[in-house]
Amino acid sequence: MIIGVVGLGTMGLGIAQVFAAAGYRVYATDALEPARASAKSRLRASLEPRVAKGALAQDALDAVLSNLRIVPTLHDLSPAALIVEAIVETLPAKRTLFAALAACISSQTILATNTSSLSVGAIAQGLPHPERVLGLHFFNPAPAMKLVELVAHAGTAPTALMLARRVTEAAGKTVITCPDSPGFIVNRCARPFYGEALALLEEGRTASEIDAAMLAAGYKIGPLSLIDLIGADINLAATQSLQTALSHPRYHVFDALKAQVAAGHLGRKSGQGFLFPAPPGPPPPDAEAIALRIEATLANEAAWLLAQGGVTAEGIDQALKLGLNFPRGPFEIIARHSAAKIAATLSDLDSKSPPYLKARYQPPS
Repeated sequence: MIIGVVGLGTMGLGIAQVFAAAGYRVYATDALEPARASAKSRLRASLEPRVAKGALAQDALDAVLSNLRIVPTLHDLSPAALIVEAIVETLPAKRTLFAALAACISSQTILATNTSSLSVGAIAQGLPHPERVLGLHFFNPAPAMKLVELVAHAGTAPTALMLARRVTEAAGKTVITCPDSPGFIVNRCARPFYGEALALLEEGRTASEIDAAMLAAGYKIGPLSLIDLIGADINLAATQSLQTALSHPRYHVFDALKAQVAAGHLGRKSGQGFLFPAPPGPPPPDAEAIALRIEATLANEAAWLLAQGGVTAEGIDQALKLGLNFPRGPFEIIARHSAAKIAATLSDLDSKSPPYLKARYQPPS
């Protein structure tokens, strides 16, 4: 089977590597000639250190490069059974690309978008054979991250979903089905991890106290350090996207985050963040209460998504653990603390919340 990839930036090249390493023949292209010309050398450069450390055999590196064919045009992807796009994250660009692909490939070829935030149904709208369009959301870096979110819009054909799942699982990924709704599973359910930390920050707690509390609760990185790692600008854009789409105080865009971006304190990439370059200090005396507050809001967001349908509690837990390296998923949090304790925590937060956050802590009805 041949798999096509469009877009040879970090994500697209990583996806190409995933499938090539699994033994698939991969045809990949990019609109920019320099990206095409440098693709194999960039891939080799990323793999050679692993060979030097003994983590990858030279034969395996050679096989990956042999399985990857860089092609100049979209027409050259016509033999592919599945094509994954990893281009710029805008709806017009993705719709234009899929329309161009539809004009030169078989009506049976599956078109998969790697979007992390756009509606798959909106991308498919107006295309010939929209039933073959679906989402395959890989996480960065694609070769290392195990999770892939499989997204079906209302008209996606079951046969397309089956093939996409089969080839992606054969490439070593854990595939979790999720609804075609803003943020899918991980980006949506992660919002309280950041948001409640920002609420605490605006209430006067320090970034060090907040992150130290979460480290003490078993998390490998605190929420504000994670914003520093991802980039405050990226986190702001994701939160604004969900707020625009869902218009609810659960996705409130906190001033602390906007101020951080306005000041250019984006985290590691700018040299200064909420905490970076400093590590968190010791946990505060009320570390357990801080962690419970953040975990209660994580559980509440997951309950809202579950109530919407199209996903399972087990799927949400697994997605958050694989996608964000959390020590436990939201429903495991409920089991750990008890539903009554989570409900009481949310009720207390609701009673104390300012007017602009009213309804933020309310559970689904």
